[in-house]
Amino acid sequence: MAGGVGSRFWPMSTAECPKQFIDVLGVGRSLLQLTYDRFRKLMPAENVWVVTNERYADLVREQLPDVPLGNILREPCRRNTAPCIAYVSWRIKKVAPKANIVVTPSDHVVANVEEFQRVVGNCLKFTAETDAIVTLGIKPNRPETGYGYIQADLSTASARNREIFRVDQFREKPDLETAIRYTRQNNFFWNAGIFIWSVSTIANAFRIYQPNIARTFEGIMDQLGTPEEQAAIDRVYPDCESISVDYAIMEKAEEIFVCPADFGWSDLGTWGSLLLQSQHDLYGNAIIGENVKLFDSKNCIVHTTEEKKVVVQGLDGFIVAEKGNTLLICKLSEEQRIKQFTGE
Repeated sequence: MAGGVGSRFWPMSTAECPKQFIDVLGVGRSLLQLTYDRFRKLMPAENVWVVTNERYADLVREQLPDVPLGNILREPCRRNTAPCIAYVSWRIKKVAPKANIVVTPSDHVVANVEEFQRVVGNCLKFTAETDAIVTLGIKPNRPETGYGYIQADLSTASARNREIFRVDQFREKPDLETAIRYTRQNNFFWNAGIFIWSVSTIANAFRIYQPNIARTFEGIMDQLGTPEEQAAIDRVYPDCESISVDYAIMEKAEEIFVCPADFGWSDLGTWGSLLLQSQHDLYGNAIIGENVKLFDSKNCIVHTTEEKKVVVQGLDGFIVAEKGNTLLICKLSEEQRIKQFTGE
Protein backbone atom coordinates (compact mmCIF):
# COMPACT_ATOMS: atom_id res chain seq x y z
CA MET A 1 0.00 0.00 0.00
CA ALA A 2 1.77 3.14 -1.23
CA GLY A 3 -0.93 5.75 -1.74
CA GLY A 4 -0.72 7.78 1.46
CA VAL A 5 0.18 11.47 1.48
CA GLY A 6 2.79 10.92 4.22
CA SER A 7 4.01 14.52 4.54
CA ARG A 8 4.94 14.42 8.24
CA PHE A 9 8.66 14.49 7.46
CA TRP A 10 8.52 17.97 6.01
CA PRO A 11 10.59 19.44 4.43
CA MET A 12 11.83 16.11 3.01
CA SER A 13 8.36 14.72 2.35
CA THR A 14 5.56 16.66 0.70
CA ALA A 15 2.18 15.91 -0.84
CA GLU A 16 3.98 15.62 -4.20
CA CYS A 17 6.60 13.18 -2.85
CA PRO A 18 5.35 11.49 0.35
CA LYS A 19 7.59 9.78 2.87
CA GLN A 20 7.36 6.30 1.29
CA PHE A 21 9.31 7.64 -1.70
CA ILE A 22 12.15 9.35 0.19
CA ASP A 23 15.34 8.10 1.81
CA VAL A 24 14.30 8.82 5.39
CA LEU A 25 17.07 6.68 6.92
CA GLY A 26 19.89 8.04 4.75
CA VAL A 27 20.80 4.57 3.40
CA GLY A 28 20.37 5.25 -0.31
CA ARG A 29 16.96 3.51 -0.55
CA SER A 30 13.49 4.93 -0.05
CA LEU A 31 11.07 3.35 2.45
CA LEU A 32 9.16 1.85 -0.49
CA GLN A 33 12.36 0.30 -1.86
CA LEU A 34 13.30 -1.06 1.58
CA THR A 35 9.84 -2.64 1.86
CA TYR A 36 10.33 -4.26 -1.55
CA ASP A 37 13.79 -5.48 -0.53
CA ARG A 38 12.38 -7.24 2.56
CA PHE A 39 10.08 -9.37 0.44
CA ARG A 40 12.47 -10.35 -2.33
CA LYS A 41 13.58 -13.50 -0.48
CA LEU A 42 9.96 -14.50 0.00
CA MET A 43 8.59 -13.97 -3.52
CA PRO A 44 9.67 -12.98 -7.04
CA ALA A 45 9.23 -9.47 -8.40
CA GLU A 46 6.31 -10.56 -10.60
CA ASN A 47 4.38 -11.44 -7.42
CA VAL A 48 4.77 -7.96 -5.95
CA TRP A 49 1.75 -5.65 -6.33
CA VAL A 50 1.65 -1.98 -5.41
CA VAL A 51 -1.54 0.02 -4.91
CA THR A 52 -0.94 3.74 -5.09
CA ASN A 53 -2.65 6.99 -5.98
CA GLU A 54 -2.51 7.72 -9.70
CA ARG A 55 -0.37 10.82 -9.01
CA TYR A 56 2.40 8.59 -7.55
CA ALA A 57 2.34 5.77 -10.12
CA ASP A 58 5.34 7.16 -12.01
CA LEU A 59 7.33 7.39 -8.76
CA VAL A 60 6.56 3.73 -8.02
CA ARG A 61 7.61 2.76 -11.54
CA GLU A 62 10.84 4.74 -11.22
CA GLN A 63 11.76 3.29 -7.81
CA LEU A 64 10.65 -0.32 -8.47
CA PRO A 65 11.61 -0.98 -12.11
CA ASP A 66 11.53 -4.78 -11.63
CA VAL A 67 7.84 -4.80 -10.70
CA PRO A 68 5.68 -5.40 -13.80
CA LEU A 69 3.86 -2.27 -14.93
CA GLY A 70 0.53 -4.13 -14.74
CA ASN A 71 1.15 -4.83 -11.05
CA ILE A 72 1.09 -1.11 -10.19
CA LEU A 73 -2.57 -0.39 -9.48
CA ARG A 74 -3.76 3.21 -9.61
CA GLU A 75 -6.42 4.55 -7.26
CA PRO A 76 -8.27 7.54 -8.73
CA CYS A 77 -8.94 8.84 -5.21
CA ARG A 78 -8.17 7.98 -1.60
CA ARG A 79 -10.64 5.60 0.04
CA ASN A 80 -8.65 4.27 3.02
CA THR A 81 -7.30 0.72 3.30
CA ALA A 82 -10.38 -1.49 2.85
CA PRO A 83 -11.15 -0.56 -0.80
CA CYS A 84 -7.41 -0.54 -1.53
CA ILE A 85 -7.06 -4.10 -0.24
CA ALA A 86 -10.25 -5.24 -1.95
CA TYR A 87 -9.04 -3.89 -5.30
CA VAL A 88 -5.71 -5.70 -5.24
CA SER A 89 -7.29 -8.87 -3.81
CA TRP A 90 -9.80 -9.17 -6.66
CA ARG A 91 -7.07 -8.28 -9.14
CA ILE A 92 -4.85 -11.08 -7.82
CA LYS A 93 -7.84 -13.41 -7.65
CA LYS A 94 -8.28 -12.93 -11.40
CA VAL A 95 -4.82 -14.38 -12.15
CA ALA A 96 -4.10 -16.57 -9.09
CA PRO A 97 -7.27 -17.66 -7.26
CA LYS A 98 -5.31 -19.84 -4.81
CA ALA A 99 -2.72 -17.20 -3.94
CA ASN A 100 -1.55 -16.30 -0.46
CA ILE A 101 -1.26 -12.57 0.21
CA VAL A 102 0.78 -10.39 2.55
CA VAL A 103 -0.56 -6.85 2.87
CA THR A 104 1.92 -4.28 4.15
CA PRO A 105 2.27 -0.50 4.31
CA SER A 106 5.17 0.81 2.22
CA ASP A 107 6.46 3.37 4.72
CA HIS A 108 7.42 1.28 7.75
CA VAL A 109 10.87 0.31 8.99
CA VAL A 110 12.13 -3.14 10.04
CA ALA A 111 15.52 -3.43 11.72
CA ASN A 112 15.85 -7.24 11.78
CA VAL A 113 14.97 -8.23 8.22
CA GLU A 114 15.87 -11.91 8.65
CA GLU A 115 13.50 -12.29 11.59
CA PHE A 116 10.80 -10.44 9.66
CA GLN A 117 11.18 -12.86 6.75
CA ARG A 118 11.06 -15.86 9.08
CA VAL A 119 7.86 -14.62 10.77
CA VAL A 120 6.10 -13.78 7.49
CA GLY A 121 7.09 -17.10 5.92
CA ASN A 122 5.78 -18.88 9.00
CA CYS A 123 2.44 -17.04 8.76
CA LEU A 124 2.13 -17.70 5.02
CA LYS A 125 2.40 -21.42 5.68
CA PHE A 126 -0.34 -21.13 8.30
CA THR A 127 -2.77 -19.21 6.08
CA ALA A 128 -2.12 -21.59 3.17
CA GLU A 129 -3.40 -24.45 5.34
CA THR A 130 -6.32 -22.66 7.02
CA ASP A 131 -9.07 -20.09 6.43
CA ALA A 132 -7.50 -17.79 9.01
CA ILE A 133 -6.70 -14.10 8.89
CA VAL A 134 -3.37 -13.36 10.57
CA THR A 135 -2.05 -10.01 11.73
CA LEU A 136 1.41 -9.31 13.08
CA GLY A 137 1.53 -8.00 16.65
CA ILE A 138 4.66 -6.15 17.70
CA LYS A 139 5.89 -6.62 21.26
CA PRO A 140 5.78 -3.11 22.79
CA ASN A 141 8.92 -1.71 24.37
CA ARG A 142 7.34 1.51 25.61
CA PRO A 143 3.83 2.86 26.43
CA GLU A 144 3.06 4.20 22.94
CA THR A 145 -0.15 6.22 22.53
CA GLY A 146 0.19 6.58 18.76
CA TYR A 147 -0.51 2.91 17.90
CA GLY A 148 -3.55 0.70 18.09
CA TYR A 149 -3.17 -2.46 20.16
CA ILE A 150 -4.10 -6.12 19.73
CA GLN A 151 -5.17 -8.09 22.79
CA ALA A 152 -4.25 -11.75 22.31
CA ASP A 153 -5.41 -14.93 24.02
CA LEU A 154 -2.05 -16.42 24.93
CA SER A 155 -3.52 -19.27 26.95
CA THR A 156 -3.54 -21.65 23.99
CA ALA A 157 -1.53 -21.47 20.78
CA SER A 158 -2.91 -22.65 17.47
CA ALA A 159 -2.59 -26.41 17.04
CA ARG A 160 -0.97 -25.87 13.62
CA ASN A 161 1.53 -23.24 14.74
CA ARG A 162 2.78 -22.63 18.26
CA GLU A 163 3.67 -19.00 17.50
CA ILE A 164 0.15 -17.96 16.46
CA PHE A 165 -2.71 -17.15 18.85
CA ARG A 166 -6.32 -16.04 18.63
CA VAL A 167 -7.13 -12.35 18.89
CA ASP A 168 -9.37 -11.40 21.81
CA GLN A 169 -9.99 -7.89 20.52
CA PHE A 170 -8.50 -4.85 18.88
CA ARG A 171 -8.01 -1.75 21.02
CA GLU A 172 -7.99 1.84 19.81
CA LYS A 173 -5.03 4.18 20.37
CA PRO A 174 -4.98 4.56 24.18
CA ASP A 175 -4.23 7.43 26.52
CA LEU A 176 -0.90 7.27 28.34
CA GLU A 177 -2.26 5.64 31.50
CA THR A 178 -3.90 2.89 29.47
CA ALA A 179 -0.80 2.43 27.31
CA ILE A 180 1.31 1.95 30.45
CA ARG A 181 -1.12 -0.72 31.64
CA TYR A 182 -1.00 -2.49 28.26
CA THR A 183 2.79 -2.46 28.25
CA ARG A 184 2.93 -4.10 31.67
CA GLN A 185 0.81 -7.01 30.44
CA ASN A 186 2.26 -9.66 28.15
CA ASN A 187 -0.80 -10.15 25.95
CA PHE A 188 -1.01 -6.68 24.34
CA PHE A 189 0.81 -5.95 21.08
CA TRP A 190 1.11 -3.00 18.72
CA ASN A 191 -1.00 -3.35 15.59
CA ALA A 192 1.51 -3.04 12.74
CA GLY A 193 -1.12 -3.11 10.00
CA ILE A 194 0.55 -6.11 8.32
CA PHE A 195 -1.93 -8.83 7.36
CA ILE A 196 -1.57 -12.34 5.90
CA TRP A 197 -4.41 -14.34 4.32
CA SER A 198 -5.39 -16.30 1.26
CA VAL A 199 -7.25 -14.71 -1.63
CA SER A 200 -10.34 -16.82 -0.98
CA THR A 201 -10.32 -15.95 2.74
CA ILE A 202 -10.20 -12.18 2.26
CA ALA A 203 -12.70 -12.23 -0.62
CA ASN A 204 -15.16 -14.20 1.53
CA ALA A 205 -14.60 -11.80 4.44
CA PHE A 206 -15.50 -8.85 2.21
CA ARG A 207 -18.61 -10.67 0.96
CA ILE A 208 -19.78 -11.24 4.55
CA TYR A 209 -18.78 -8.02 6.30
CA GLN A 210 -18.57 -5.47 3.44
CA PRO A 211 -20.96 -6.74 0.77
CA ASN A 212 -21.16 -3.39 -1.04
CA ILE A 213 -17.40 -3.30 -1.57
CA ALA A 214 -17.40 -6.96 -2.61
CA ARG A 215 -20.18 -6.34 -5.16
CA THR A 216 -18.27 -3.36 -6.54
CA PHE A 217 -15.25 -5.47 -7.50
CA GLU A 218 -17.23 -8.55 -8.48
CA GLY A 219 -19.11 -6.28 -10.86
CA ILE A 220 -15.96 -5.33 -12.77
CA MET A 221 -14.26 -8.72 -12.61
CA ASP A 222 -14.43 -9.09 -16.40
CA GLN A 223 -12.56 -5.79 -16.87
CA LEU A 224 -9.77 -6.55 -14.38
CA GLY A 225 -6.54 -7.43 -16.13
CA THR A 226 -7.73 -5.96 -19.44
CA PRO A 227 -7.17 -2.57 -21.13
CA GLU A 228 -10.57 -1.53 -19.72
CA GLU A 229 -9.49 -2.00 -16.09
CA GLN A 230 -8.45 1.58 -15.33
CA ALA A 231 -11.62 3.07 -16.80
CA ALA A 232 -13.70 0.65 -14.72
CA ILE A 233 -11.77 1.50 -11.55
CA ASP A 234 -12.05 5.22 -12.24
CA ARG A 235 -15.80 4.76 -12.53
CA VAL A 236 -16.56 2.62 -9.46
CA TYR A 237 -13.78 3.40 -6.97
CA PRO A 238 -15.07 6.83 -5.88
CA ASP A 239 -18.35 5.16 -4.83
CA CYS A 240 -16.58 2.85 -2.35
CA GLU A 241 -17.01 3.72 1.31
CA SER A 242 -13.88 5.27 2.79
CA ILE A 243 -13.14 2.82 5.60
CA SER A 244 -10.09 1.13 7.10
CA VAL A 245 -9.68 -2.63 6.87
CA ASP A 246 -9.54 -2.70 10.68
CA TYR A 247 -13.09 -1.38 10.98
CA ALA A 248 -14.34 -3.10 7.83
CA ILE A 249 -13.02 -6.62 8.43
CA MET A 250 -10.63 -7.18 11.32
CA GLU A 251 -12.93 -6.10 14.15
CA LYS A 252 -15.82 -8.15 12.76
CA ALA A 253 -14.34 -11.43 11.51
CA GLU A 254 -14.15 -14.51 13.73
CA GLU A 255 -11.11 -16.43 12.50
CA ILE A 256 -8.61 -13.73 13.45
CA PHE A 257 -5.16 -14.66 14.75
CA VAL A 258 -2.08 -12.74 15.81
CA CYS A 259 1.56 -13.71 15.50
CA PRO A 260 3.53 -11.85 18.21
CA ALA A 261 6.82 -10.65 16.75
CA ASP A 262 9.88 -8.61 17.59
CA PHE A 263 11.90 -7.50 14.56
CA GLY A 264 12.59 -3.84 15.28
CA TRP A 265 9.43 -2.40 13.71
CA SER A 266 8.42 1.26 13.50
CA ASP A 267 5.84 3.05 11.39
CA LEU A 268 8.02 6.20 11.38
CA GLY A 269 5.04 8.45 11.85
CA THR A 270 6.99 11.32 13.40
CA TRP A 271 10.46 12.83 13.65
CA GLY A 272 10.45 11.58 17.22
CA SER A 273 9.92 7.99 16.05
CA LEU A 274 12.83 8.40 13.60
CA LEU A 275 15.00 9.54 16.51
CA LEU A 276 14.02 6.41 18.47
CA GLN A 277 14.72 4.19 15.46
CA SER A 278 18.12 5.68 14.61
CA GLN A 279 21.54 5.10 16.14
CA HIS A 280 22.48 7.67 18.75
CA ASP A 281 25.73 9.25 19.84
CA LEU A 282 26.65 9.43 23.53
CA TYR A 283 24.38 12.43 23.97
CA GLY A 284 21.24 10.93 22.43
CA ASN A 285 21.62 12.66 19.07
CA ALA A 286 20.80 10.90 15.79
CA ILE A 287 22.64 12.19 12.73
CA ILE A 288 21.60 11.32 9.18
CA GLY A 289 24.04 12.99 6.83
CA GLU A 290 27.75 12.97 6.00
CA ASN A 291 28.91 16.45 6.96
CA VAL A 292 27.33 17.23 10.33
CA LYS A 293 29.03 18.43 13.51
CA LEU A 294 27.22 18.78 16.86
CA PHE A 295 28.56 20.62 19.89
CA ASP A 296 26.94 20.93 23.33
CA SER A 297 23.75 19.40 21.91
CA LYS A 298 21.66 16.42 23.02
CA ASN A 299 18.51 14.49 22.11
CA CYS A 300 18.38 15.99 18.61
CA ILE A 301 17.56 14.48 15.21
CA VAL A 302 19.57 16.01 12.35
CA HIS A 303 18.69 14.97 8.79
CA THR A 304 20.84 16.79 6.23
CA THR A 305 21.80 14.47 3.38
CA GLU A 306 22.61 17.13 0.78
CA GLU A 307 26.17 18.38 0.26
CA LYS A 308 26.20 21.11 2.85
CA LYS A 309 28.30 21.43 5.98
CA VAL A 310 26.01 21.63 9.01
CA VAL A 311 27.17 22.78 12.45
CA VAL A 312 24.75 22.72 15.39
CA GLN A 313 25.58 24.08 18.84
CA GLY A 314 23.63 24.28 22.08
CA LEU A 315 20.36 22.55 21.14
CA ASP A 316 18.41 20.07 23.29
CA GLY A 317 15.54 18.08 21.80
CA PHE A 318 15.36 19.68 18.35
CA ILE A 319 14.73 18.63 14.74
CA VAL A 320 17.16 20.01 12.17
CA ALA A 321 16.26 19.01 8.61
CA GLU A 322 16.90 20.44 5.17
CA LYS A 323 15.73 19.76 1.64
CA GLY A 324 16.61 21.91 -1.34
CA ASN A 325 16.28 25.52 -0.30
CA THR A 326 14.25 24.78 2.85
CA LEU A 327 15.64 24.41 6.37
CA LEU A 328 13.57 23.28 9.39
CA ILE A 329 14.66 23.90 12.98
CA CYS A 330 11.93 22.92 15.41
CA LYS A 331 11.53 21.55 18.93
CA LEU A 332 10.72 17.84 18.87
CA SER A 333 7.97 18.54 21.39
CA GLU A 334 6.35 20.95 18.92
CA GLU A 335 6.61 18.91 15.73
CA GLN A 336 2.84 18.41 15.55
CA ARG A 337 2.63 22.17 14.88
CA ILE A 338 4.94 22.11 11.83
CA LYS A 339 1.95 22.16 9.51
CA GLN A 340 0.55 25.15 11.40
CA PHE A 341 3.89 26.96 11.18
CA THR A 342 4.47 26.32 7.48
CA GLY A 343 1.05 25.89 5.93
CA GLU A 344 2.28 22.61 4.41
